[in-house]
Amino acid sequence: GFGRRFMAVETDDLIADVLFQIGALTAIARSVGGRVDYVKPHGALYNAIVTHEQQARAVVAAVAQAELPLLCLPGSLAQRYAAEAGVPVITEAFADRAYTAAGALVPRGTPGAVLTDADTIAERVVDLVRTGSVLTVDGDRIPVHADSICLHGDTPGAVGHARAVRAALQQAGVIVRAR
Repeated sequence: GFGRRFMAVETDDLIADVLFQIGALTAIARSVGGRVDYVKPHGALYNAIVTHEQQARAVVAAVAQAELPLLCLPGSLAQRYAAEAGVPVITEAFADRAYTAAGALVPRGTPGAVLTDADTIAERVVDLVRTGSVLTVDGDRIPVHADSICLHGDTPGAVGHARAVRAALQQAGVIVRAR
């Protein structure tokens, strides 16, 4: 399922798995002159640490041991536990995903969960940066504090979406920079 389904994993195993992956990624990055600057769990694990206490605590424990910031959804359990553990947090918003009124991502299998129109995605990101909020699938506006914007590379048209977002942000006078 490549991160698209929840997996029940014991706490110690999840901590070990996350640490192993951070170590492997760090070694790969170093081999090409790069570095790992933060940890962002992928897919179902990312979504699980929004509300699943055991997995959120395990991921935070691993990231704390790695002494890296955690990138996560604002308002998530992971954000709260990271703050309690003294782990720096980078919050993010999603350019190409729909939100519920509770601030969660609409599940991928739901119609309209993944946005695919480049202009709509670009307008959404500019609106988010300007207002600090997003429109939900119900048409309500909710606050979203985001230090970073995620745009999925596996969405059809992703390169065009990224170009449209960057151009729209630059046109709006927003400075675009890597973290």
